[in-house]
Amino acid sequence: MHRLTLQAVLVHMALIIGSASALMPLFWMISISFKLPQDIFTMPPSWLPETVTFENYQKLFSSIPFARQFLNTLGVTTAIVAGQLLFSSMGAYAFARMRFRGREHLFIVFLATMMVPQVVTLIPTFIIIRTFGWVNHYMGLIAPYALGSAVATFMLRQFMLTIPVELEEAARMDGAGHLTIFFRIILPLVRPALAVVGVFAFVFFWNDFLWPQVVINSEQMKTLTVGIAGLASSVYGTDWGVLMAGATLTVLPLIVVFLIAQRYFIEGIQITGLK
Repeated sequence: MHRLTLQAVLVHMALIIGSASALMPLFWMISISFKLPQDIFTMPPSWLPETVTFENYQKLFSSIPFARQFLNTLGVTTAIVAGQLLFSSMGAYAFARMRFRGREHLFIVFLATMMVPQVVTLIPTFIIIRTFGWVNHYMGLIAPYALGSAVATFMLRQFMLTIPVELEEAARMDGAGHLTIFFRIILPLVRPALAVVGVFAFVFFWNDFLWPQVVINSEQMKTLTVGIAGLASSVYGTDWGVLMAGATLTVLPLIVVFLIAQRYFIEGIQITGLK
């Protein structure tokens, strides 16, 4: 009994230390965003601002069109995540529940695309987007990623394989087709997996920097990652307080999304791990 208690204490101590280590940079970022410029690099460093100021946030909104870039990022990311969930789940349904010749070989080829780095397809993708006239346009940001991904399709397919076939057979006996089965039976049952895929996709595309940097050149069309990165390349040097203020406001939506989808996300992680 004492051995189990000691083991539980050690496990909790390790978790607390790990959590503190992960949260420390986030806390430091928020602290700097409320500090005066002369207090940021004081030695020894102060974890809490001696004088709380909102000047950095005021400078942020006057330096870049933050509100517009925030809406750009929110709209583009939401559209991409919606497309990823729809088309990846449809592809997963085809690979998991439909029978056709060469299905397994096609799925392996599809998964092989996960091994191709993004930079390899960057120039061909840009040429395609330019051909459609979508450079410096919202469609240029959304189109390359909204049609699904191999990672999302793979995760959803593995989850769909665990759903009993008898549910589909009963639906077919009632005259249901593939679309009815997909939307009214399969999708409600894979909500935990959709939450995992959705949260991962939202975090990834919210933080995406390379593609928006390539395809967008207008200040009003930029996303937050590109706009805030511009604050670090000023000819007058980097204003760290303003930069941390922008980073703090950029992180907040990610926390909100995780809190909203937390129950389904944790359930999806547990189920997909067990399966």
